[in-house]
Amino acid sequence: MPYEHNLPSIAQRIAALRWDENQASLDVRGYAVAKQLLTAAECESVRAFYPDAERFRSRIVMDRYNFGRGEYQYFAYPLPPVVQALREAAYPQLASIANTWSERLASSTSPARIWPSALAELTAQCSDANQTRPTPLLLKYGAGDYNCLHQDLYGELVFPLQLVVLLDRPGVDFEGGQFVLTEQRPRMQSRVEVVPLERGDAVMFAVRERPVRGTRGDYRVQLRHGVSELRSGERHTLGVIFHDAE
Repeated sequence: MPYEHNLPSIAQRIAALRWDENQASLDVRGYAVAKQLLTAAECESVRAFYPDAERFRSRIVMDRYNFGRGEYQYFAYPLPPVVQALREAAYPQLASIANTWSERLASSTSPARIWPSALAELTAQCSDANQTRPTPLLLKYGAGDYNCLHQDLYGELVFPLQLVVLLDRPGVDFEGGQFVLTEQRPRMQSRVEVVPLERGDAVMFAVRERPVRGTRGDYRVQLRHGVSELRSGERHTLGVIFHDAE
């Protein structure tokens, strides 16, 4: 994979993000954007994996399952270095946020879950729960394709946060195909957020739910995400989920 001279590693780039601002955005809006987390060359290299069937454990054609239109493939272990680096470096930062959320949502009937500080420990917990299949995936959309609103759960053990990296150039490689989040608060209509992304940007967001401060303390809000219809061109995204699948 081509690298630019003197380019910080993915781990260094992730460590340099303003994580206090990311947590604030996640707390308020349910997502945060890391601008230009991957370079154009790195995006091209990940995008180029798609035709290489040996890189993947399974391929899903969305309309067969009423998931939308388009397709995606789950990477096999071992993950490509850039995908593994993203997963390992982002996890500890997101685990800290996940633990804060868990404490905020804890109650006498639902105690706080403490997520481990390293990805290897989470992977071991997944293995103990019979969740052993990798979940990072590469998604491919063409004109007319879209992804229905959904949650990436995969088993009983669900890490609360994930990230997606856009690998193509909006307005150049494709038109339409916007990343969409919906939030359902109790006894309220759903709130919709369209997240603008450029090539190389990563959006971090809640997998299933997040805490929201109310007049009587924190309460749970359900989130789903998807992609609006692509009008033209081709769009690829890398999805990085931290818990493994059954």
